[in-house]
Amino acid sequence: MSEIKSYIQKFFEEELERKFNEFWEAKLRFREEKLRELSLLERIIRVEEELKALKEIQIQMINMFNARFEALQREMDKRFEAMEKRFEAMDKRFEAMEKRFEAMEKRFDFLQKLIAGGFAFLTLLITLFKFFS
Repeated sequence: MSEIKSYIQKFFEEELERKFNEFWEAKLRFREEKLRELSLLERIIRVEEELKALKEIQIQMINMFNARFEALQREMDKRFEAMEKRFEAMDKRFEAMEKRFEAMEKRFDFLQKLIAGGFAFLTLLITLFKFFS
């Protein structure tokens, strides 16, 4: 009977040890899975925070670019306005020069007609002198 008792005791000890080991293995696996899930969640949260930070940086950069482009646009507008004023001044000068050329052309036309009239008059006088002489 003592053999049976020792055999049963040994069997229970082995079975208890096996169950105990299975229990702890299952518990450890469960904890590892939980830790993995937590680490995955932490990683996901970190990635989301980084994406949010990157998005904010991009928005700041876009705002900076917009401000720079607006400043460039204002500078270009000022330059174009200055060029437009210069062109208007040049147009006024050309108009004044054109008026002077028109006045000179009128004088030259008058002088040409005067010279032609003078030659015609001289020709008439010479003809009359030859005719009467």
